[in-house]
Amino acid sequence: MSEKMSGERTVIRTLERQFARLHDNSCALVQRIPPDQLYWQPRQARWFPALSCGEHVLRSAAVIEQTFGGITANLWDDPFEWTLPESLPTPDHVLEYLAEVEETRRRGFALFERDADLMKLIATPSGELLPLLAVLTDALVRASHYQGRAFATFRLISDERLPHV
Repeated sequence: MSEKMSGERTVIRTLERQFARLHDNSCALVQRIPPDQLYWQPRQARWFPALSCGEHVLRSAAVIEQTFGGITANLWDDPFEWTLPESLPTPDHVLEYLAEVEETRRRGFALFERDADLMKLIATPSGELLPLLAVLTDALVRASHYQGRAFATFRLISDERLPHV
């Protein structure tokens, strides 16, 4: 990598925008869900569990929390227990959690000084060494998948159009 390229932050800025967009979209969605339908579950299918809109939003945020907890403090704990509907029963509770996750993500991105940093290897929970870029990309894809499922579930309970943030 050339000296000029090693100081660039193009990839970092692009990834940061994508994660920020995920956060903004999740917050916008939670604000539009009727509080009594946050954890409404569609009819269960035999071949896969049908989760509520709120549960999908929480899983999306949990992917980000786990990833950035691993990157910043090498704590790859699964946030499953503290992201249960019982722990975050209202849209306001979910929004507070999303704000905490966003702060964790921002602290993580503050560690990346230049795009070349994203090529550093990091030990994942499986013990595999992967470049930070691969870990971040995987988290972005998985979190986006859960968010997409949240949007689809929202369409089952509302005809409201969601804004494109």
